[in-house]
Amino acid sequence: MNVREKLFSGLVIPAHPLALTAERKLDERRQHALTRYYLAAGAGGIAVGVHTTQFAIRDPNFSLLRPVLELASQEMHGHNVVKIAGVCGKPK
Repeated sequence: MNVREKLFSGLVIPAHPLALTAERKLDERRQHALTRYYLAAGAGGIAVGVHTTQFAIRDPNFSLLRPVLELASQEMHGHNVVKIAGVCGKPK
């Protein structure tokens, strides 16, 4: 089944939350665990970096977008789910 067919089948695609430590740093262990949780729960896809509260992860001062996307991608590897990543801004 291709992505279009999956989308029209009525699957669930949760917006992936951001896991931070008490020091407001990326918590890689918990970020991995959140992705595994959604996969185990049967989500048909996962949307990473799309929630408006996460737009700050694109700020170069935080440098979080790439690591957050990479962590989710690592966990989704080999799973037949729809992968959505937040994109905004002007193309270069």
